Amino acid sequence: MKQDKKPTTDTGMAGCPSGGTCGADCGTCGEAEATAANLPVNTIRHKILVMSGKGGVGKSTVAANLAISLALQGRQVGLMDVDIHGPSIPKMLHLEDAEVTSVDGHIQPVQLAGVKMMSIGLLLRDRDAAVIWRGPLKMGAIKQFLEEVEWGELDYLIIDSPPGTGDEPLSVCQLAAPLDGAIVITTPQDVATADVRRSIAFCHQLDLRVIGVVENMSGFVCPHCGTVTDIFKSGGGERMAASMEVPFLGRIPIDPAIGASCDDGRPFVYHYNKSETAKAFAGITVPILALSDGENAGGAKPAENTNQETGSMKIAIPTAEGKVCMHFGHCEQFALLDVDAAGKQVTGKTMVTPPPHEPGVLPKWLHEQGANVILAGGMGQRAQGLFQENGIQVVVGAPAGTPEELAGQYLAGTLVAGENVCDH
Repeated sequence: MKQDKKPTTDTGMAGCPSGGTCGADCGTCGEAEATAANLPVNTIRHKILVMSGKGGVGKSTVAANLAISLALQGRQVGLMDVDIHGPSIPKMLHLEDAEVTSVDGHIQPVQLAGVKMMSIGLLLRDRDAAVIWRGPLKMGAIKQFLEEVEWGELDYLIIDSPPGTGDEPLSVCQLAAPLDGAIVITTPQDVATADVRRSIAFCHQLDLRVIGVVENMSGFVCPHCGTVTDIFKSGGGERMAASMEVPFLGRIPIDPAIGASCDDGRPFVYHYNKSETAKAFAGITVPILALSDGENAGGAKPAENTNQETGSMKIAIPTAEGKVCMHFGHCEQFALLDVDAAGKQVTGKTMVTPPPHEPGVLPKWLHEQGANVILAGGMGQRAQGLFQENGIQVVVGAPAGTPEELAGQYLAGTLVAGENVCDH
């Protein structure tokens, strides 16, 4: 049965207790008709919220390409757009005219590039109409997206929320609980990172894990020579993540092909999967994929990686000639500093010689040494993901200094991380 698109004065979705005739002031839509007997059977293993404290940072672009990147790696993925007032996913993926159908009362998601999708934009009769809803209606729509859409069996449901910390992300946290965590999107400028800090504070207040921060629009990739130019500078998101003690997942450069893909409705990572930018998106999926493998995808604070009985943690710092080595793989030795996390004091130091540098060896080896955090001058995105898979938080861009100096600054919250000197 074809699902008719409804005007914006209705919920526009199946299950309206007033038969789709309620007005914008109705606060009961989605609350009366649906029962456990007629809801679809969905199995969603992991639910991840994509959010930002500021609009215009490319959050929906990241969410869509992240979902498709996971699908390209063989996972069953859903993408739920809960931006009620400004849904971008249908336009971005050229789905404005896609037909939403209902089978046995179950709303069928639209599918593209191996991803199941649902958005209020798919249900609007007039794509230019404004959705003028108060909080209860928005919450009812999100509830229906979660319960009445036939998602089936998913490894991941990526939830794209509007900017800020208002009704939609709060409703998701309440209705989709338990969530595995949030990915927070920012751009490098200070005006963006200041707003994004509020999103991280929102997560902390709701005890929602911050899987990590993504710095979008980080440098411009020349379409002719491939040279990267920092139009908005770079590293702001990474420094903000370090100061707020949350993982940094990587940088996505400004690539003209992304803008063209969004305008043409062509998923970027699907059609340009060999590009360096697509590889950057794939790098962000590493801690997400670790969720399925039962690994630690990175906690919200270093304290979560401490020994709960003793309050201790261990910081690893690659060194050369007694100071931090700018690239962890080229170091002479690692300084392993034992730390009293509660007292924020270094209690001991051991110098150890690492095994030969081969891909994947050092993260596992440092995990075996008991490291919780690594402070490095530079590290590639793939290596960062491998450390996070092994439960080790990564801070890159560490300034020159002795291990004791850097560890002290990190514990005091005064460590100022600069640019990642080896972001290959």
